Amino acid sequence: MAQNYIKRILEANVYDVAVQTPLSQAQFLTKRLGNTVLIKREDMQPVYSFKCRGAYNCISKKTPEELAKGIVTASAGNHAQGVALSAQKLGIKATIVMPLTTPEIKVASVRALGGKAILFGDTFDEAFSHSQKLVKEKGMTYIHPYDDPDVIAGQGTVAMELLRQHTGPLNAIFVPVGGGGLAAGIAAYVKYLRPDVKVIGVESTESACLAAAMKAGKRVTLPHVGIFADGVAVGQIGKHTWEVCKDNIDEVITITPDELCAAIKDIFDDTRSIAEPAGALGVAGLKKYVEREGVSGQTFIAIESGANMNFDRLRYVSEMAEVGEGREVILAVTIPEKAGSFQAFCNLLGKRPITEFNYRYGSDKQAQIYVGVKVLDGGKDTLLKELDEKGYPVLDLSQDEISKYHIRHMVGGHAPDSVDNEILYRFEFPERPAALLTFLKKLGKRWNISMFHYRNHGAANGRVLVGLQAAKADKKELKGYLEELAYPYWDESDNPAYKLFLK
Repeated sequence: MAQNYIKRILEANVYDVAVQTPLSQAQFLTKRLGNTVLIKREDMQPVYSFKCRGAYNCISKKTPEELAKGIVTASAGNHAQGVALSAQKLGIKATIVMPLTTPEIKVASVRALGGKAILFGDTFDEAFSHSQKLVKEKGMTYIHPYDDPDVIAGQGTVAMELLRQHTGPLNAIFVPVGGGGLAAGIAAYVKYLRPDVKVIGVESTESACLAAAMKAGKRVTLPHVGIFADGVAVGQIGKHTWEVCKDNIDEVITITPDELCAAIKDIFDDTRSIAEPAGALGVAGLKKYVEREGVSGQTFIAIESGANMNFDRLRYVSEMAEVGEGREVILAVTIPEKAGSFQAFCNLLGKRPITEFNYRYGSDKQAQIYVGVKVLDGGKDTLLKELDEKGYPVLDLSQDEISKYHIRHMVGGHAPDSVDNEILYRFEFPERPAALLTFLKKLGKRWNISMFHYRNHGAANGRVLVGLQAAKADKKELKGYLEELAYPYWDESDNPAYKLFLK
């Protein structure tokens, strides 16, 4: 199957809109990881992602009759811009259906390139369904974002370039995976010419459809897809891409949002470019592979696939980068409620920088403090051991969801005795204009809200923490109501951070 793509890749028509991007050495990462790290800078394309390659190659091979009908696609953003640029170059009309959660920078770019952007649905699948409706009703020609042989061949030109740019020893290439177009194109070309080189797919933990397919031995559909890394937010690997990837991808590494934030910072430190979350997957996977394998002296290439990120999302990225790198530990520590306790605790921390420190009086015997501390590699275990030896009860909250997104902004006191029958829920909902108001209206007035926290992180999905007072007899009714609300939610009533700081 992979061999069938070699001729397609060699004959791909991409350079009317795409440029040959640099393959740059990441000096800081190279030194830190003890391996040569090279970054393929696809963020430097005219539309700031590799997607223009596959889009133009596919469109340019359509017949005049197909193009005369107008082209349509569904995309979370990067493919949309590639289609809009290609249509502009060829002088044809393009309609792009984009989810309502698409970052505004991508919508604006599509319209600036002359494309007609239609915002529909909260997910790619909903946008895709609407685009297919346009195909049936208006006879438009559909340009798939990844699951098309000509799109795959266009993306494969990335591999053709990087093997020309680097002819020396090469151990592995780390490729972001969404629907699999880039991974399939690179794997097909590399495994044909350099079968000794590993091609490693890297996915977000929130949309790891290739990893799921590899485990099952067949394509599967994920029950839920997170959209922090919106460029790879796909629930099922493509049919054509799966046929290539299943036999030519050596393994799949999955990456958490926090690890992505750390990789975005790493890329910035080395290139002064700001990758979007999906664009940083290659670097994040490379780092995780090196840590897992303990290798040194090898040569790796990571694909920086895109840089289309809303500016306001940087607030969240910068906040989570140190936690994702393991350079910041977030702790709940119990200290005596007496004069000098804070000083004694800070003395124990020594020269470690304190990044956050939250406290409120709770009782006359003990104080619960919420503290963030910067640590070096391996420093977290050392710090926890020191605190334990000094008799400080401590809880590591570095990976606790509600601590990272809510508790750190809410520490300030426990509920009074009059607040009884409280149930704590964590919600996620698509972030768009009036989203919070819509959420509150749907929540209704049936149960008293005893606690509420919302913070806009500039991300595609909003997070809300809600305390609801409901008697035991009402819990079944409440659960049914929450199911009708149709937002992902989690019962956090037993969460240890909640019990320490808020209950």
